[in-house]
Amino acid sequence: MSVQLYLASRSPRRAEFLAALGVSHAVIAADVPEQPKPGQSPLDYALETATAKARAGAANARLPIPVLGADTDVAIDGVILGKPRDADDAVAMLMRLAGRSHQVVSAVAVVAGERLETIWTLTDVVFGDIEVADARAYAASGEPLDKAGAYGIQGHAARWVRRIEGSYTGVVGLPLYETAELLGRFGVRTDALRVSSVSAYSQ
Repeated sequence: MSVQLYLASRSPRRAEFLAALGVSHAVIAADVPEQPKPGQSPLDYALETATAKARAGAANARLPIPVLGADTDVAIDGVILGKPRDADDAVAMLMRLAGRSHQVVSAVAVVAGERLETIWTLTDVVFGDIEVADARAYAASGEPLDKAGAYGIQGHAARWVRRIEGSYTGVVGLPLYETAELLGRFGVRTDALRVSSVSAYSQ
């Protein structure tokens, strides 16, 4: 199968989701600064970063095919929580989220030539209480250290999730329904028969 799309992301979760959609893709370099501006909203930051990744990927593309960039951010009280600096920072983030509701914004941008289109999802996630010892053990596992907000909903942190309202796959890193619609507008076909394979992420 010929490559349909460039993915401007090193995230294995996004690559797996695209594969689950039946989209043949290649990963392309797209290193961009990821630092919100003072006062920037989580949504504006996610859209700006996803767009910057897609455009950076397009600048490195050899084939004239669409380039997808994505960004997922965790925010609480309007403050964006990036990836933790270390295990202690991860514990501090988890305890800030404990027993409360927070928001996860996931933005996707697709660039093809001069054309740019974006989509986004906003999901409310409610955590139950977290014992400090459990947060420390989770941080020591290394799982949260490369994840925004210091947790992966598809991993061990799922035990703390009381409920979500919005896109589960958006929280993981790529909102599948919206992404499939966006790709369709660029002529990139997805395979509905393969989407069931993502059910493993919700187990």
